[in-house]
Amino acid sequence: MPIFALASTLVCLAAAFSLVSRRVLRLPVTVGVMIQSICMSLVLAVVGRAVPGLGARVAAEIGRIDFSAVVLHGMLAFLLFAGALKLDLHALAKQKTAVTSLSVFGTIASTLIVAGLLKVILTLTGFQATWIACLLFGALISPTDPIAVLELLRRVNAPANLEAQLTGESLFNDGVGAVLFLTLLASVDGGARPTLGGFTWLLLVKAGGGVGLGLALGFIVYRLLRSLDSYRVEVLLTLALAMGGYALADGLRLSAPLEAVAAGLVVGGRARVLAMSPTTRDHVDDFWDLIDAFMNVILFLLLGMEMLAMPWNVHYVYAGLLAIPVVLGARWLSVGASLGLVRMFHKPARGTMAVLTWGGLRGGLAVALALSIPAGRPHDRLLAITYIVVVFSIVVQGLTMSPLLRRLGLAREPGTRD
Repeated sequence: MPIFALASTLVCLAAAFSLVSRRVLRLPVTVGVMIQSICMSLVLAVVGRAVPGLGARVAAEIGRIDFSAVVLHGMLAFLLFAGALKLDLHALAKQKTAVTSLSVFGTIASTLIVAGLLKVILTLTGFQATWIACLLFGALISPTDPIAVLELLRRVNAPANLEAQLTGESLFNDGVGAVLFLTLLASVDGGARPTLGGFTWLLLVKAGGGVGLGLALGFIVYRLLRSLDSYRVEVLLTLALAMGGYALADGLRLSAPLEAVAAGLVVGGRARVLAMSPTTRDHVDDFWDLIDAFMNVILFLLLGMEMLAMPWNVHYVYAGLLAIPVVLGARWLSVGASLGLVRMFHKPARGTMAVLTWGGLRGGLAVALALSIPAGRPHDRLLAITYIVVVFSIVVQGLTMSPLLRRLGLAREPGTRD
């Protein structure tokens, strides 16, 4: 199938599934699209067994889409920039201690806790797992992706502080988790044992360099935006910043996710207020809202279809089911430890622990990182385990967030935001 035909098929499926999600299933679009995509994959897998050659052809077409490259070196640039651009900086500033603690300390703590618990549980149940494989899984599964749950938070008009914590944490911990994972992966490829000093140095260089580059490029674009008043050119400048800055950080081997977040915060804060006219702000917001919505739907569609390319094995399924409580337990412990640090400065709001634990969804980034592991048995096992945890996270946790918020008394009437 030509690449244009393949892309057209994906867009048509995304549009159809979005319509069904909104009109029939009445679910958040991203969750509904993924559920339908998984169901379609299951049907194709069953039909493929009955029709010789069909399954192999469909799998081959799905295999043409390099999910890891599409996410890590494409979609993430748009999603993180758009997320940072729309972030409420006033709410984020009030939650800066919690966001910093969750995104840095919480991600590192979660990585170590997941690795330790997974190693113990897999060993007790007879599965072979090396420490480095468990650490790789801990690093790739710890970053959160609350795209689906944020739609639910806005539906029930949850307090702005919880939304700011979930959004801010997810934007920054993507970069921290990716640096941890890639450092571990580099040590495996090079045959060297990772050290605390090496981790710390790479984290400072890659993360700090990515943030610094994003701030510098964002400031340059801010000055350019101040020098003209043409919303078409200004929208293009924001697009160039999102794509060009991410590609440059990638080329310099800095943290491209953190570069995108930093650049988006500059444009969404200083440039938005001081360098854009009301007309330009409206067009920039509409443009990035559309890009964000489109990328999210395509991402969740691809995530569901990736099931056809998974290396399924009954032992991998058992391991994946065991990993679910491990990841949830590690999330609970890391959130508790992070909020313990926050309590030194101010008291977290009621229900914060439960919402942050259950609302810390995993998404496409985890699967993309798992796919980047070199081919072999650890790759297949970690990929299958990651996929099972991600599906559970998005479908089960995502769909039960609304009842949880109502039970905690955090669902509010319209117009009563904190």
